[in-house]
Amino acid sequence: MSKENHRHRCGFATMIGAPNAGKSTLVNRLVGTRVSIVTHKVQTTRARLRGIVMEGDVQIVLVDTPGIFTPRRRLDRAMVEAAWSGAREGDVVLLLVDAGRGISADVERILKGLEDVGGVKALVLNKIDRSGKDKLLDLAAKLGERVNFDRTFMISALRGHGVGDLRKWLVETMPPGPWHFPEDQLVDVPMMITAAEITREKIYLRLHQELPYASTVETTAWKTLGDGSVRIEQTIYVERDSQKMIVLGKGGRTIKAISQESRRELAEILEVPVHLFLFVKVRENWGEDPERYRGIGLDFPTE
Repeated sequence: MSKENHRHRCGFATMIGAPNAGKSTLVNRLVGTRVSIVTHKVQTTRARLRGIVMEGDVQIVLVDTPGIFTPRRRLDRAMVEAAWSGAREGDVVLLLVDAGRGISADVERILKGLEDVGGVKALVLNKIDRSGKDKLLDLAAKLGERVNFDRTFMISALRGHGVGDLRKWLVETMPPGPWHFPEDQLVDVPMMITAAEITREKIYLRLHQELPYASTVETTAWKTLGDGSVRIEQTIYVERDSQKMIVLGKGGRTIKAISQESRRELAEILEVPVHLFLFVKVRENWGEDPERYRGIGLDFPTE
């Protein structure tokens, strides 16, 4: 190992928690830019996504996992397994708990699962601005009785309160070793997947009351044009014709609005003009198609 690498430290910090605990918001806050999609809908994150934090000679690889809940479908099982797989592989496991919700049934399930997970563990009570001090201390004490946490943090990922202390502790906790990613890389998934996730977020934000979770987005073509702009084609898969009509909207207005919002954000990220073309296709039971799982970075459950 070179002298330069000898000074380096690098490790994986996996975030687990119930749906909507704020994991993606915290990843974005720690990285300093938006690398994970965030909506008010539960189960938005489907696969493990890694955001990369640099602090001097230390690289922290933050693993944003799907929320852990009771799985009912094959896709649910794949998401939950992705979360637990990330926890087992991490140097540090951060359990995020929505302080306002307390110890829900999903949190209970996670606490039991953590009994089989080794390594350093930290409790992160999020959304503390919604609870009083006494309630927070009582909740931390009850959770501490269940799991031997190495540290406890009280934060607001949305507002940034307490996140600096958590970041400092993560920097101090990372083990010696070479960096896993280049210094200027912020996320470890291909841009084609990130682009699809951005469009999926826009769909959720616009159609959260009308469209169920039976939809996914894939980037099917990506071409850099002669003027430096990028042409991107994406397909939105739904399970029924009625869902297709919802995504399209009257006179194509909904799909046009989704395309505009997604294109605007992609152009900001890529720093070049973007030409985005969206197509909507019906694919019944896409949740049973192994190819669709590979497209969003999940293992296909065989059972």
